[in-house]
Amino acid sequence: MQTLAHDPRRVDADEAHALLEKGAAQLVDIRHAAEHAYERIPGSRLVTEDRIEEVRDLDTDKPVILYCRTGRRTAIAVDHLAGQGFGAVHIDGGIESWKKKGHAIERSPGAPVFSVMQQVQITAGSLIVGGTLLGAFVDPAWHWLSGFVGAGLLFTGLSGWCGMATVLEKMPWNKTRG
Repeated sequence: MQTLAHDPRRVDADEAHALLEKGAAQLVDIRHAAEHAYERIPGSRLVTEDRIEEVRDLDTDKPVILYCRTGRRTAIAVDHLAGQGFGAVHIDGGIESWKKKGHAIERSPGAPVFSVMQQVQITAGSLIVGGTLLGAFVDPAWHWLSGFVGAGLLFTGLSGWCGMATVLEKMPWNKTRG
């Protein structure tokens, strides 16, 4: 497996595609179920990052290629699987890199119209605009809403964990139908 020179735990999307086409690797999606339903790399198996320690039925003789949306969440999972005896790497840039390279993705029938992250952006943007307008025209105390949402976005950017996404993915419209 040809890994990237700057990080031996990462593999380029084209290299991952070539390995998967040959059947020389296993593909695991560690994102949340709603993200996986919205779009995924064909043939990937969903094992969410919070359940990665429960993986027992992967083939230890075949390398495991992990992916998430952009590649940030997979580093810890790669280290965990390596500690269990798996040859593990992750796609540099995640599914976003995969799509930019022109490789196929698939969606579940009845998948949500917007990804969870798009829903976060729509919700956060609406709350910030709403808080700003209410603060300007109704009562300045409403500005706390914009500040609160902004602080949440800052925390998400620094930590990689988004509470709003966690709540939104549990909403009925994000449950795969069909």
